[in-house]
Amino acid sequence: MMRVTSNTFPNTLLAQIGDLSSRQAKLQAQAATGQRVQLPEDDPDAMRRALEMQAQAGSLDQYSANIANLKDTTTIAFSAMKSLKTVNDDASEIATRAVGINSAADLDGYAAQVNSDLESALTAANITFRGDYIFAGTKVDKPPFEVVRDANNKITAVNYVGNADQITAEISPGASSEAQPVGANTTGSGPRGLLTDSRYGADYFNHLIALRDHLAAHDTAQVVSSDQTNLKNDGENIIYHYSHIGAVQSRLDAADSIAKDQSFSLNQHISGLVDADLADTMVKLTQVQNAYTAALQTGGRILNTSLLDYLR
Repeated sequence: MMRVTSNTFPNTLLAQIGDLSSRQAKLQAQAATGQRVQLPEDDPDAMRRALEMQAQAGSLDQYSANIANLKDTTTIAFSAMKSLKTVNDDASEIATRAVGINSAADLDGYAAQVNSDLESALTAANITFRGDYIFAGTKVDKPPFEVVRDANNKITAVNYVGNADQITAEISPGASSEAQPVGANTTGSGPRGLLTDSRYGADYFNHLIALRDHLAAHDTAQVVSSDQTNLKNDGENIIYHYSHIGAVQSRLDAADSIAKDQSFSLNQHISGLVDADLADTMVKLTQVQNAYTAALQTGGRILNTSLLDYLR
């Protein structure tokens, strides 16, 4: 027969009460926080998988943030491009109207209008967004188009001081996108310049300056022989960028939708791994609380009973 010492029951009771107390505290914490897994020891496998999914969700959140920034930039870029196209349309109309006009006053008026449009175009070309010049390539810290002026403060030349390197951001694993074109590219390769690109006959500012000067000189022959064609090339180049930036916006919208769907799915999986089932948790908590109370009551009765109770 196994001999049971007098302190066996108290020690066992204390261990059982301690275990029930620990389980009760754990279930109470789950009910209060709504999380079944808070520490690795709660469920090591679930914690590992949840951490992996959280890392993936973090990457998706970064993609979404990149996409949102790119979309904002494309909106600003498109607005500036519309202003530049408006100036080009106005100049093209003037170049058409000037043909056959012999009035010096009229031609001088047209020249003044083109000069005003030139100033407006410079403002649009040097537009900033969040402190960065958006048509400067990667040299975003200063205006990409610098002007040379004569003694009368009239623009005589516009020089591009940005570069032909596009700013890109990752929008999905292994995929990046740009948001805006570079202002100019005269290298013969690489991204197409918005206002100047020798491959497509575009030289926006110089062509505006030439038109203004030809009108001021009353040289309508040059307006017909060169300015009209040059302005047409500039307009077609901007139209290309209209189309391209629209395609970029569509791509960003698609990537954003995918990233948000994936993020939602991952968060659902994470929730399934670590979140507590409140109804089930409350049932278990009630059971543990009842067991804890019963253990205290029965243990108290037994411990209050001694040999003297039977020696009467």
